Order: sequence, then structure tokens, then C-alpha cells
Amino acid sequence: MYERAAELERQGRDVIHLEVGRPSFDTPPHIKQAAKDALDAGIVHYGDLRGTETLRDAIADDLNRRHGFAIGADEVLITTGLTQAAFATFMAALDPGDEVITLEPLYPQHPPKIELIGGSVVSVPLVKEDGYRLDAGVVEAAVTPRTRALLLVNPANPVGRVFSRPELEGLADVARRHDLLVVSDEVYDRIVYDDGTHVSIATLPGMWERTITLFAFTKAFAMDGWRLGYAVAPDPLISQVLRVTLNETTHPNVFAQEGALAAILSPPETVEEMVAEDKRRRDLVFDRLNAMPGVSCPRPEGAIYAFPDLSELGRTSMELAADILDRCLVATEAGSFYGASGEGHLRICFGSEPYDRLEEALDRIEAYLSEGPG
Repeated sequence: MYERAAELERQGRDVIHLEVGRPSFDTPPHIKQAAKDALDAGIVHYGDLRGTETLRDAIADDLNRRHGFAIGADEVLITTGLTQAAFATFMAALDPGDEVITLEPLYPQHPPKIELIGGSVVSVPLVKEDGYRLDAGVVEAAVTPRTRALLLVNPANPVGRVFSRPELEGLADVARRHDLLVVSDEVYDRIVYDDGTHVSIATLPGMWERTITLFAFTKAFAMDGWRLGYAVAPDPLISQVLRVTLNETTHPNVFAQEGALAAILSPPETVEEMVAEDKRRRDLVFDRLNAMPGVSCPRPEGAIYAFPDLSELGRTSMELAADILDRCLVATEAGSFYGASGEGHLRICFGSEPYDRLEEALDRIEAYLSEGPG
């Protein structure tokens, strides 16, 4: 849909973008200034292969404080975005033929990395009628002798679940008993609503030594174009991931890391103000979608996506997304992109446009549904 939306824009059409998980906010000024100051100070040459020690120290302190980790700088690896961290993790951990179990609806950018290495992805559907609850028994039923790892995205993209401690304890028990690695993508760890609590599975008993946790500056600090992320794991695991990253990019951008340091050291309100606005948009989308004919949408608990069910309309998700783009000039993502269980749904990113543009998009979709699709 992104390419089709771009083509419509080249024709001068007013497209509202709800298809890309891109924050609408600008990077906060003090973060940009720190990177500018680093350039002026001559921080432009090769640096530490693991990322600057100052940044890794700050990240360790932040995770120890916010999530209850007990780590130091040597257990943090700075990467060129979470995407590189994930690919390097799979490269380091998997052999051809290994299986990775993931939850569905799934984040579609991870499976191709696994498949490129020669691994395979086994999807375990979460049930909408059960609130997309993480059922450890269903996950365990998918374990085979070839299973090497469990892949978790928490908070979940696209369904917006923030998995509870009991849910994660059940998954951790499966990982321990079957000696599985857990790869936990926690890019939305700071974007949690309604006084919810994010729990990192690596902090549960017996999980630190078998978990690689992935984070990024992308979403919470509106730094998607900066391409900076980080992996956190015990040194034996992180050293294996480093073997891959140093052969891909040597190390991440040095002056951008100074901006990232300013981000990590930011006062809480830097993120809180953006999350408060995301919550306001979440509330708008949730209320408006559930008032539309033929639409039902669970309330997102975290992240920046709604995943409404439009299956009552009798169209495939790809047909709906294409028709809404062509007739309403609103770009969304087809739910089938997130696995077979996403069919009949759309993914709507409520974090990618300002509130007034989001209202306009919902007005257009409501008018479209009232007229009758097709």
C-alpha cells in the first residue's frame, strides 16, 4: 500500500498515511542538538565496535531502573536499528532447518530474516475472541525437536497487547523446559497505556541466560530515521551477535549515538508527552471504529496500532485496504500481511498522523462504510 499511496501523492492527491509505523512527532530538539554538537566536536571517526561505552552504560542503568534488569555495559550492543539487531541475532543463533515459534498476528518483518538464514517460522495464532491472550499450552504444542527459539513482540504489533506477567511466566516455563532461546522485540516498551506495566521476559527467573532482548530509539523518541537500536543479553550471547554486526557495519554511527545518549538521559516528560498524545489518538480510533457499521476493534494496550475486524463486510483485507486507499485516499495495511489469522482485518497506525488528520481519515472511512464498500 505504501507504494500505491506514494504514486497517488505524485499525482497530487491528499493521502493520509495510516499504513506505516512511523511516529508523527519530530525528534525532540535536545536530542538533535546533541548530535549536532558531536559533529562540531569532531566525533566523526571510527568508534567502539559495541557502541560507545557511555551510551551502553546509560542504557544499562535505564533498563535496571525501569524494568529490573541487573546488567552492565558489556551486556549491551548498539546496532544500526532494531532490524539489524534482530537479523544479527538470528544469524548468530540459528542453523539451517531450525524452527522459530512466533505469535500470530505477527510482525511481518521478522520471518523473512529467519527464512533467509534457512530457518522456518511456526506461527501460533492468538485468538481474538480470547482477547489475544498468550496461551503457553498452545505454544508448547507447537514445539518440535527442531524448535530452537521463541520470538516475542511485546507490546505486540499489530494487535496492541501488552502481555501480563502470568502470560510471560507461562511462556518462560515452556522455554526453560524445552531449552529454547527467546528473542524478545520490545521496541514499544515505553508506549503503554492505562497505567499498564511492561514486563521484560528476560527479568523472569531462569530467563536472563536464554533471552536476547531487542530495543530501539525509533518509536518512543521519534528517531526512526536515525537507525539506532540495541540488543541486551549475557556476554556469551551478545558476543556472538557482535561477530555478525562487526562484519555488517563495523559499528553504528558515532555522532548519532550522542543523540541517543541525550535521549536515554532525557527527563521522563520527553516520552510521557508523546505517549499521552498517542493515547489520545488511541482513544479516538477505538471509539470511532467501534461505532462504524461492520467493524469491531479491541482496545490497544500499547504500541501505536489498532487492528479492527471488518470481516462482516465480506471482502478480503487486501481488497478493503486497496479500495479504501483508492476511494478514501487513506492508506492502511491489509491484515493478511500479518499472517492468515489477520485476514478480514486492517492495521491502522494511529501514531503516524496528527490528531486532526487522524479525524479526517476516520471521517473518510466512516463515509465509505456508510455508502457500502464495493
